[in-house]
Amino acid sequence: MEISKIQARQGKIDVSGEIISKDEPREFEKFGKTGKVCNAVLEDKSGKINLTLWNDEVDNVNVGDKVKITNGYCGEYQGEKQLTAGKFGKLEVVEKED
Repeated sequence: MEISKIQARQGKIDVSGEIISKDEPREFEKFGKTGKVCNAVLEDKSGKINLTLWNDEVDNVNVGDKVKITNGYCGEYQGEKQLTAGKFGKLEVVEKED
């Protein structure tokens, strides 16, 4: 799927692209557990989308990496589409930036 075709509140998204930016991670606590979350931007030839990275994904993904998301989900926050691998999806780095 191309990034430009992703709609808000859509699931079962399979998409690949390159991480072109990544914010500083922040920690949170939920249900007595701490975790990490970080915003990044994923780009392919059709466009860009905000990508939310959770916990291990934060450390595994860097700017310039090419990633593939399988069974992802696109939510919406303040009118912006937010893509995430989520609970049922998978984010894998297919090519590391040197």
